[in-house]
Amino acid sequence: MRIFKVLNNNAVVVKEDGKEKIVMGPGIAFQKRKNDIIPEGKIEKIFIMEEGNEKFQQLLRTISVDIIDMAEEIISYAEGVLQVPLSNHIHISLTDHLSFAIERLKEGFTVKNKLLMEIKVLYKEEYKIGLWAKQQMEKKFGIPIPEDEAGHIALHIHTAKLDSINMEQTLKQTTIINDFVQFIGNKMGYQIEEDSISHQRLVTHLRFAINRINQQKPFHSMDPDMLALLQEKYKTAYDCADKLGQFAKEEYDIELPISEIGYITLHIQRMVERD
Repeated sequence: MRIFKVLNNNAVVVKEDGKEKIVMGPGIAFQKRKNDIIPEGKIEKIFIMEEGNEKFQQLLRTISVDIIDMAEEIISYAEGVLQVPLSNHIHISLTDHLSFAIERLKEGFTVKNKLLMEIKVLYKEEYKIGLWAKQQMEKKFGIPIPEDEAGHIALHIHTAKLDSINMEQTLKQTTIINDFVQFIGNKMGYQIEEDSISHQRLVTHLRFAINRINQQKPFHSMDPDMLALLQEKYKTAYDCADKLGQFAKEEYDIELPISEIGYITLHIQRMVERD
């Protein structure tokens, strides 16, 4: 395997079967030039990027090697923990994200993630990886990394799973759930505890509800007598759930059936009682 283009000391481009491939490994291109043979023992990753290949090459040439190495370390760790390959595009998206985030943090800017509560619940494994990445970044760059950044990394990892929806759809779904939870808290005049079991169950339920709507799957029915009992016994919680249904329709064109209003009523009532 011969070098076609040197990107940095740890990354080169080769041409095989008419395709450009990016080959990465520590010191793989140290004191090397075009047409030099790549030491096989230094090769760690080889991949083809059908889309964004030029952008990734540009990133590898212009971004700090420390950030590239950090991104690759996180990706390798995530693939090991999740036991699934991640999309090649994460090499672009995560590297680009880390570069921007580290630059802002070094300049004293605050990194915020308003979806952090929902990310913790919806993407638990990915969030744990984000916390691991947070610790590694603090060691490598010598600056405090906020918990919010672990949430951002978790989203990048989640959307890179081959069976996941893309980042735009993931952010939209998570934002809707966040808005629903905030709506309930405001209507009930209640500070929702993010680490509570009832909050986690509510978020999970809302996620499944939105997925059912997106996939056009039927909802579980609720016995009419049961629904009538909820309306009478938990009037405040039911009124909140009903108004949430109106909000969902007006803001997101999401139609929550009456049975779903009933189930959300139960979640709201349990949350208030337990917390």
